[in-house]
Amino acid sequence: MADNDQNEDTKEKPEGEEGKRRPRGRKTDRRGEPDWALIREQVNKAERVSLEEEMRRSYLDYAMSVIMGRALPDVRDGLKPVHRRVLFAMHELNNTYNSAHKKSARVVGDVLGKYHPHGDSAAYETIVRMAQSFSMRYPLVDGQGNFGSIDGDGAAAMRYTEVRLAKISSEMLVGLEEDAVDFVPNYDGSEKEPTVLPTLLPELLVNGSAGIAVGMATNIPPHNLSETVNACLLMLEHPDATIDEIIKVLPAPDFPTGGILYGLADVHEAYRTGKGKAVLRAKTHIEEWDNGNRESIIIDEIPYQVNKRLLLEKISQLGSEKKIEGISYVRDESDKTGMRGVIELKRGANANVVLNQLYKNTQLQDSFGINLVALVNGQPKLLNIKEIIQEFLFFRREVVNRRTRFQLDKAISKIYLVEGQAVALANLDEFIEIIKTSANGQEAEARLLAREWPAEIAAQLIERAQMDKSEMRPKGEDLNLGLTDQKTYRLSSLQARNILQMRLQSLTGLEQDKIRGDYQALADQIVDLNDILRKPERVTQIIAQSLRDIQAQYGDERLTEIVPFAEGVKTKDLIPLREMVVTMTDTGYIKSQASTEYRAQKRGGQGKKAAQMREGDLINQLFVATTHDVLLCFTNKGRMYWLNVWDVPEGSSASKGRPIVNLLELVEDEKVTVVLPISDEDYDKDWYIFMATASGTVKKTPIGDFRNQRRAGIIAINLLEDDVLIGAAVTDGRHDVMLFSDDGKAVRFAEDEVRSMGRAATGVRGMRLEFGQKLIAMLVAGDDDMTVLTATENGYGKRTPIADYTRHGRGTKGMISIQTSERNGKVVAALLVKDEDEIILLTSEGKLVRTRVSEIRVMSRNTQGVTLISMASDVHLVGLERVTENDDGDAASDENAVEAEVISETAAEEKEIEEKDREIIEEEKDDENL
Repeated sequence: MADNDQNEDTKEKPEGEEGKRRPRGRKTDRRGEPDWALIREQVNKAERVSLEEEMRRSYLDYAMSVIMGRALPDVRDGLKPVHRRVLFAMHELNNTYNSAHKKSARVVGDVLGKYHPHGDSAAYETIVRMAQSFSMRYPLVDGQGNFGSIDGDGAAAMRYTEVRLAKISSEMLVGLEEDAVDFVPNYDGSEKEPTVLPTLLPELLVNGSAGIAVGMATNIPPHNLSETVNACLLMLEHPDATIDEIIKVLPAPDFPTGGILYGLADVHEAYRTGKGKAVLRAKTHIEEWDNGNRESIIIDEIPYQVNKRLLLEKISQLGSEKKIEGISYVRDESDKTGMRGVIELKRGANANVVLNQLYKNTQLQDSFGINLVALVNGQPKLLNIKEIIQEFLFFRREVVNRRTRFQLDKAISKIYLVEGQAVALANLDEFIEIIKTSANGQEAEARLLAREWPAEIAAQLIERAQMDKSEMRPKGEDLNLGLTDQKTYRLSSLQARNILQMRLQSLTGLEQDKIRGDYQALADQIVDLNDILRKPERVTQIIAQSLRDIQAQYGDERLTEIVPFAEGVKTKDLIPLREMVVTMTDTGYIKSQASTEYRAQKRGGQGKKAAQMREGDLINQLFVATTHDVLLCFTNKGRMYWLNVWDVPEGSSASKGRPIVNLLELVEDEKVTVVLPISDEDYDKDWYIFMATASGTVKKTPIGDFRNQRRAGIIAINLLEDDVLIGAAVTDGRHDVMLFSDDGKAVRFAEDEVRSMGRAATGVRGMRLEFGQKLIAMLVAGDDDMTVLTATENGYGKRTPIADYTRHGRGTKGMISIQTSERNGKVVAALLVKDEDEIILLTSEGKLVRTRVSEIRVMSRNTQGVTLISMASDVHLVGLERVTENDDGDAASDENAVEAEVISETAAEEKEIEEKDREIIEEEKDDENL
């Protein structure tokens, strides 16, 4: 058996038999080996296609499908396909505004089953949005049930909600049954759907549209219906009207959530070019409470498409994180009567300042990007406001003409039948006889068509109509039929069949009078319809009248308030002008305190505690600035950041401040080393920022180069490895610069010896330093009556006339400024002061003392100085700063000067010190009264 099988397999087969038995498409023979002949044959038949070309074609097909079928609205009716199909399906269901609501699920089923073969969620979400008054300026769907909220709550499932068309939607469907628009087969050819709705209102502008296609997007804001209609009427009356003339009647968008449109420049730019933005602000007011001691910001309206719940949560978060100072509590008191978000402020907080900060840091101010893209003749196009209105009016003209032609054809068909009825009534007896004696309808029709009938009545009607014979015949009817020159009438098959279907009651005498009246009315209608088609100005009148009717029925007042110019009140203008002492610790904690908190003390006083210090931390930056200044914050990496003084949190003497990393966007291992306060006006002056580094390098850069603020900071100086910035000052380019090293040396040279450089430059050598030495201060020499105050780490210092520092060349080792003996230690600070000034000295343990410059002795350069502040052996002086004026009145006099108490770290001892301070203040008041 095995042999027979083997023989059968190896038996030779007739030529071509193997090919016949091979399965279709098989590429191997019976032994499993590749059939190379067949493979070559199929390869030769295969069409070679470029992969690049195929990808390009397929992607373009997909892109156009998304653009035309899903993402972009049609400029004519302002709708995307899914919106159009929803409205048409509801219209076909007779789910109109004057009928009962229907389940949303039923509408979704019709939309999906007949017109939109996609997911049910897409259809239902479309219905939901068209029913939301906070999403649509004029909702197109009247919903019953839970359709979501402005807090981002989702709608109930479609089995729970009910819908019907809103009344305004009926204005978008007028003319569907009158051949106003083209119909095309649906996805499976079982139904017909309109390519566009014959809308009476400019939906694209009234409700706007948003969508993201492939390679393009659209974002058209909603507008007030009355203003939009006015713009359309202007274009109808003056087709050559300019965009500026349109803007006068259509000034800006009108959003369903109200709010304030802040500035019109960018909006009008969008109207002219198709691209721009609208800046929206929440509408708020301020209420006082707690007997007028505290204020609350009340949010009445929010920008369009902003989630109210998330907005309030963000405001609460910023308040709790202290990123916006002054917020105490945030809550939502909204109800059915309207929106009400409450932001309670702390005692003493300025509501206008907090509000401006909220505008800057939250969606209380938001922008709506305007992108006027729509489909024009099936192609996406960027339009200006005039082109959108023109395209709508062109479409309306086409709709009116098509409806007029449809009505004309219908009237002609009807009057043609009325002619035949008039002939029948005039020859009633003969017609009845023919019908009675005919075997069937076909015979009766043939006999009626076989002869000419007397037509006196028909002739009178036709003559009275004063119309040409061709104007009263339906298309396709033989013009040789009808009224002849002999005043007889030859019926057509259409007329004969209509006569045979007449009811007996129509043969009465009253019906004959009615036929005469109908004929004349139809004739007048035909004349009028023909006149409309011949005269474009009549079409314009019809369009204008329909727009006025829409405006009268649905027009309303604006919801969004317009503020034409966006300058507004600057935050700086709301900040009281005060002098502040700003301190920053070595670990980066920063805070501000009013300079008046530090009363002047006698020289040698032990000072008042400036900050609650962390263990191992110390204050290494101190400067005085006003609340209107801007702080230029230079870091160890040579970058610079901007910080407003009013943004620096104000704290008490017991507070440690806030980490500066929460206020600036510093990078890893970056630390602020120098802070320079300036005003906004300084950028416009012919000034420079002069910088010096610890290695003795100096650099001068125009101050205007630091104008453009960036949150991520900018490069201020290109530092060499292991170098840091130790000083920066604003100069006018005509003064001398003085550099001081920690070993008591100083050099003075003219500022013009350093040329102006860009921000990214490294600079030039300012002072030659020995190994291990570094610069600790840079001063810009002022008037000769000023003195140089130098201080050492052990609390000693002196004043030296500035004239004692003679000018030398840049890059030298310098001259002695103060002796750096074992008693004094290294130099830690140098200042330019006047006799009437006061200074604040700062120790490494966080204590601060304020004293008068006049108490410090003037001495020559090569001396050790006198005691400035008393400190323990393990405490060092870390810095000092000049106070520009005395704010303490009589407290500065020698008789009333008070030595500062050392403040204990415990709460009990702090309370005791506060009580002593109050006793001292009362004593001072008694002295003043005396």
